[in-house]
Amino acid sequence: MRKFSGFGEAQGVCNKKGGAQYIPYIEEGLRDREVEGAMISMAGCLKVCDRGPAMVIYPQNWWYGNLNGEAAVDEILDALAEGKPAEKYLIA
Repeated sequence: MRKFSGFGEAQGVCNKKGGAQYIPYIEEGLRDREVEGAMISMAGCLKVCDRGPAMVIYPQNWWYGNLNGEAAVDEILDALAEGKPAEKYLIA
């Protein structure tokens, strides 16, 4: 299990579904797409367990859920690079 500074062992639905594994993939994807000013940070819980793994894009406040693989992450990053939301994964 991945250890988070100050939080102990990672738990929850997102972790059990492999959410933490996407962090390096997202970082690489942002670099490849040359998305300016992007920063990645992990949260303890976004409280959307039924739709996890989840992520939020700020300042747009786009909430994404059901990230079920690298293809989903790619769709979100491609849309972000174009300055628009990836509608398929938005949490309403």
